[in-house]
Amino acid sequence: MRALLVVNPAATTTSARTRDVLIHALASEMKLEVVTTEYRGHARDLGRQAAESDDIELVVALGGDGTVNEVVNGLLHKGPDPDRLPRLAVVPGGSTNVFARALGLPNDAVEATGALLDALREDRERAIGLGLAAGTPGTEDEAVPSRWFTFCAGLGFDAGVIGRVEQQRERGKRSTHALYLRQVARQFLDEPHRRHGMITLERPGQDPVTDLVMSIICNTSPWTFLGNRPVYASPKASFDTGLDVLALNRMSTGAVARYATQLLTSSPERGPHGKHALSLHDLTDFTLHSKAPLPLQMDGDHLGLRTSVTFTGVRRALRVIV
Repeated sequence: MRALLVVNPAATTTSARTRDVLIHALASEMKLEVVTTEYRGHARDLGRQAAESDDIELVVALGGDGTVNEVVNGLLHKGPDPDRLPRLAVVPGGSTNVFARALGLPNDAVEATGALLDALREDRERAIGLGLAAGTPGTEDEAVPSRWFTFCAGLGFDAGVIGRVEQQRERGKRSTHALYLRQVARQFLDEPHRRHGMITLERPGQDPVTDLVMSIICNTSPWTFLGNRPVYASPKASFDTGLDVLALNRMSTGAVARYATQLLTSSPERGPHGKHALSLHDLTDFTLHSKAPLPLQMDGDHLGLRTSVTFTGVRRALRVIV
């Protein structure tokens, strides 16, 4: 088997020595080409090259969720074709690694490499669904390129939090769960639209849902992790179905305290609920419009401001090693 290993040298939980050990282990089982990313978007370019190659059968992403997202977008730059495209494998190296953990992989890079090698020997793989987001035709965002996401997206509040975290990281702060929680509090205090929601959700054959303050789109469950604690925004979300949505139409201090507590105590059986929470399961197509530009995030990557985004849940989009 010929494989491409895409290595993010800035992965926060692996050292150069650890990466050398992992590379040696993988190279003992396959014909391995190793490329270290050098710029933002490099992993996407490498994924595209692998998709266009005639002999690469597997792409291994060693890094966090951002690295995985870039590789996936490169592999699927011409659309999904699971029977033709190289398979994807992940060795978690980021601070959270939601996608890898949602697949059932260990969060430790060495253990995950061992699990990956076992899966390859036993030919264990699955075809998973992915989310696709694009600028809505007929709006000012229609020229925004489409982009795939593996586990989540968000328009509004949560994307604002991620934008704040990225600003702090650019200033040299470490990506910790405490950093995220501080930015959640600051985003809430500065949120200009928390009393009057700007977002409208539209889906075929249904009445629009208006005045939403925040919206989280999930492609799998859990939505994220706080340390080793999984957080379930949409417990029914799955790689085998369409997309799930959790939206709130109110963010008063009391409502935020209630729903934050529900998130922290969520389980695979129950997520946030109540009269101000909207939960939708297994959607194939829907659009989020906003009266004002709001931040957008996908797989934990802040993508700037948007006023209209169309989401599509695509089943069996990519084969992954599990």
